[in-house]
Amino acid sequence: MPDSDVIVQILGNAQDGGVPHIGVDDSEAWDDHLLRRSAVALGIVDSTSGERWLIEATPDIKWQLHSLGEVAGPPPNRRRPVDGIAITHAHTGHYLGLAFLGREMLDADRMPVMVMPRMERFLRENLPWSDLIARGNIELISLHADTSHRLNGRITIEPIPVPHRDEHSETVAFRLSGPNRSLLFMPDIDSWEDLDRSGRPIEELIASVDIALLDGTFRTAEELPGRTLTEVPHPLITDSLERFATLSQKEREKIRFIHLNHSNPAESVGDPVAREGESFDL
Repeated sequence: MPDSDVIVQILGNAQDGGVPHIGVDDSEAWDDHLLRRSAVALGIVDSTSGERWLIEATPDIKWQLHSLGEVAGPPPNRRRPVDGIAITHAHTGHYLGLAFLGREMLDADRMPVMVMPRMERFLRENLPWSDLIARGNIELISLHADTSHRLNGRITIEPIPVPHRDEHSETVAFRLSGPNRSLLFMPDIDSWEDLDRSGRPIEELIASVDIALLDGTFRTAEELPGRTLTEVPHPLITDSLERFATLSQKEREKIRFIHLNHSNPAESVGDPVAREGESFDL
């Protein structure tokens, strides 16, 4: 754990389905728990105040809350194990864990859930999410694009819109800022070129932070037999590394890839990957 009293903990680095992945029966991870990886999520801990937050509500939320408790200590209120949850978008690996906050499981006590406007509307207008609101299991907190939201007196979160498959909600990255450093969390994006066209090149965002956790879903297109990147667009790690080769060494050292598909060999071939359990100080 870093020396700072505000840290970000990697609670998962896999794409939505985790590892082993449903339908992949020959994965060694079924038998070797050391090879298992959770869906991408972050924990934020302020050890001075005792507060903690979760970024993304994944299908692995119970394991991730347990891991966060091992870092932050037991929460004072069992029915509110974190002081808030922020969600990037409405793809299942990023919000499905909200179901675990309902009556059948945690029966959470007014858990603050920070979301963008379309995501808020999606949750309010669709079951079972609307039931969580009606029963008081969650309370929605509105976030606004490019506007910092204060988590406490020392930590802010800023949603940054990014181009992605937005069937049910908009998609954002988050810029987290602490007393000493800042971090960019961008698990999903269609392409860096689409971001260029939005007027905010990824290089500018990397320059604005100390750590950049970026979409590394696929390493190469060969990981998609029978499918194409037009169906599930993400920047390939190999293309990203080629683009970032022009950056200074200091800028390149900020970058870690996250949201790795179960087919992605990045961890084993030496690409800069944010590993589950790794921590960064803010």
